[in-house]
Amino acid sequence: MHNLKPLIITFSGIDGAGKSTQIQRLREYLIANGIPVKELTFWDNVAVFAGMRSGFSRRVLQSDGSVGTPEKPAERRDKNKQNIPLLFGRSVLQLLDVLNLNRVFRQAKAESAGVIIFDRYIYDQLAALPMDSSVARIYARLLLKLAPKPDLSFVLDAIPEIARARKPEYPLDFMRKYRSSYLRLPDFTDVHIVSAGEIEDVHNAIVAKVEHHLANAYAETTVGSVVAA
Repeated sequence: MHNLKPLIITFSGIDGAGKSTQIQRLREYLIANGIPVKELTFWDNVAVFAGMRSGFSRRVLQSDGSVGTPEKPAERRDKNKQNIPLLFGRSVLQLLDVLNLNRVFRQAKAESAGVIIFDRYIYDQLAALPMDSSVARIYARLLLKLAPKPDLSFVLDAIPEIARARKPEYPLDFMRKYRSSYLRLPDFTDVHIVSAGEIEDVHNAIVAKVEHHLANAYAETTVGSVVAA
């Protein structure tokens, strides 16, 4: 496996879908099988002007920047707030994010071996758009043409009521719309929707896809080596 080219895997989904848990489980599984893993987060490693954006949410939108827990719910006002000026500003930032994503993507593939995992991707930015709008859908397709394509992309589905109970940050009506946008992503790009379920069942579904992809990549590498020889 050490001769494989870097494999890019992304995880997306509504807040509370279990991304962090599944990324950690996959990371442990890969490392146990001798496969190096590098993890990147979209907000920390890709998003441009991240500090400015967080400050705007806190000071202007009066958003609670904390991570909501069942014991201490948060009241976020950021991606769930949608009006023309905000959507325009986000669209400009998303375009800049995609341009920077290309740089980060190339650099990660050049510097890393094994598997590179993105915690969130441009898909999460697009899911926050009002995807019932034809203009938003056209813009989403434009960004996806500009964005680098991962080798394997997972969207973790979740029941909004359960996800919000686990991570109470956004109103339930927004969570439902947000989930609906995620479920529409396969109409725009190649992503795998992983059905909501028990942690172990979701992990097994992810591992099955990853193993299949690694097996195919290994076979292609082996064939290429034989042909080159």
